[in-house]
Amino acid sequence: MKHVVLIVLLFLSLGAFSQAPEKLFAEANTFYKEANYERALGVYLAIEEQGLESSDLYFNLGNTYYKLNKVAPAIFYYEKALKLNPANEDAAFNLAFAKRMTIDVIEELPKTVLQRFSINVIQKLPFDTWALIAVIASFLASFLFLLYHFSGGTRKKLLYFNTTIFAVFVMLVSVFFAFQNYETVQKNRVAIIFATKAEIKNAPTPSSEEVFELHEGTKVIILDELDNWKKIKIADGKVGWINDQELKEI
Repeated sequence: MKHVVLIVLLFLSLGAFSQAPEKLFAEANTFYKEANYERALGVYLAIEEQGLESSDLYFNLGNTYYKLNKVAPAIFYYEKALKLNPANEDAAFNLAFAKRMTIDVIEELPKTVLQRFSINVIQKLPFDTWALIAVIASFLASFLFLLYHFSGGTRKKLLYFNTTIFAVFVMLVSVFFAFQNYETVQKNRVAIIFATKAEIKNAPTPSSEEVFELHEGTKVIILDELDNWKKIKIADGKVGWINDQELKEI
């Protein structure tokens, strides 16, 4: 009997724990609607501290920081929301507004056709979504092949054969896109400058020469790291070293 009671209590506690983030999220949303942004921020951050990840949570954190006129955290969380869900149009729209608050004006290098295709097609969905599409397509291809094998009419066989080939094609393309997306995410370590003004050096030492400077909210790519320094590249191709206390990796 004691074991039964313990099991029931365990399930009840697990259920209460799973509901807690939802209640906190609703509470934070209420504070946000009431324009009590400081309290909303505290509750949203409490949810994040539980180790939970959500594009909606990061989107709301970005909105809250934007309302508090904190440009770097706002951009940071909009970028995190888009990393989890590249199709989050609201996050992309608000990110564009938040970037207008930044000081640095950096002209991006022109992209190749393959780079534009990757951004506009492959990276529009997370790699796990592409993997899910591949799994669904593989099951569909198997089912259609069975229909082709057991069907009697010539027209039906032709229809099932063609649709099977198409499903296999979708599966292969989705697997390729999933791997490409995963490699892109792993290779591109992106960070946001949090320092009001950051001096970018030509070497990972405090006494080295400053090559350019960046300001809060600017997005950079991390190329390498040494001790408490990170080698970064910005959109126009410039490269330099920055103290890791002045930026935050997404």
